Amino acid sequence: MAARRGATFRRRELGRELRRLREGKGLTLQEVSDRLGFSHTKLARVESGDNDLPRVGDLDDLMTLYELDDREDRDTLLQLHRESLSKDPWTPYKQYMPSRMPTYRGLEEAASEIRAFQPDVVFGLLQTESYTRAMFLLAKPVDETTSEFVETNTRLRMERKELITRSDKPLVLRAVLDEAAVRRMVAGPEVMRGQYQEIVELSRLDNVTVQILPNEVVTYRAQSNFSILEFPDELEPVVQMDLPSTISVTDARREVSKAMRRFDAMRESALAPAATADFLHRLTQGWKTPSLLI
Repeated sequence: MAARRGATFRRRELGRELRRLREGKGLTLQEVSDRLGFSHTKLARVESGDNDLPRVGDLDDLMTLYELDDREDRDTLLQLHRESLSKDPWTPYKQYMPSRMPTYRGLEEAASEIRAFQPDVVFGLLQTESYTRAMFLLAKPVDETTSEFVETNTRLRMERKELITRSDKPLVLRAVLDEAAVRRMVAGPEVMRGQYQEIVELSRLDNVTVQILPNEVVTYRAQSNFSILEFPDELEPVVQMDLPSTISVTDARREVSKAMRRFDAMRESALAPAATADFLHRLTQGWKTPSLLI
């Protein structure tokens, strides 16, 4: 199926249009706040798509202030507003997600392409079910999570993986993995061998490219993971980064440009896709020897 335009995506579309209208009238967030009694912080979060705008009356007030008189344009924003208030399929699972993960999940669903770098573990959309479950089980006693938490998050990650395997307009994924990410043992050799084979198999898809950045290559390496999401419409790209207990999602042009430069630098230094497959094959064979288990 084609990429969904869920509530998260619609919120960002609505926010983009409201920001365009405000800036077109030469108004600041504070000026709108003073005139309509809105919190300027709330309005900023609506414009960024982080928060919804529950009351249709508030939208009417904004459109009136911005002198949006065209009936068709007003109806378009009202439709966006209705769709922005709908529930995403994963809404019941929000309690199991880190802060802002539901926002990222909605954007991921609507993205046409993701470029990602992972320095520590296999990128989420490439993980096998066994590898994912092992990661959550390792963290369970430390983070004091439950078995339900482990199984729910494992299931959610496998559902997300369908974005790159669906038959109609699958998500384009270009991933660079640091060598440390694939050498890190999160479970026994059988799980690791299965994970390597899964990366090789997924890399055979026309929409998936995976490259490994070897340890011996002297090059720029980002210190933390990030993903760049691009969309088929006019919505600006966003960058996602993991933080302790939450994630960061921004469409700030400076941050997006910086992430793109970082990704391109590492992609150019990484192994070609075919060489990556050979590397993983050798690594698979290596699990049979004690040296890689030390």
